[in-house]
Amino acid sequence: MAKQRGVGMAGFIFICFVLVFVAILGFKLFTPYMQYFTVKKTFQSLAANPEVRAGTRKDMMTWWARAAVIDNITVVDGEDIEFSKDGNDVVISAAYSVKVPLFYNVSLLIDFTPTSAGR
Repeated sequence: MAKQRGVGMAGFIFICFVLVFVAILGFKLFTPYMQYFTVKKTFQSLAANPEVRAGTRKDMMTWWARAAVIDNITVVDGEDIEFSKDGNDVVISAAYSVKVPLFYNVSLLIDFTPTSAGR
């Protein structure tokens, strides 16, 4: 008699459960991470702009408001953004948190710190 090979029904159900859980988690985390990468890209493009480098904080906030409308950025407000100068370079950074509801009363809190620095 040949030895049975393969996955049993209980193992198959467990593997399906794990795959569905990972897929749901990925779908829920996709939007916050895409927003983070959009904010980071916008910070880097603003920091590279010569008009922003030479401007005041008010000018920088005006450029940020325009970029936020164009890129549909809603997770970062103007008050959350910090502008600092490092030599001739402008470093733009922010810190914000996103609460992602997973199921029932379980949520995931993610802290983001996008910056225009080359990290």
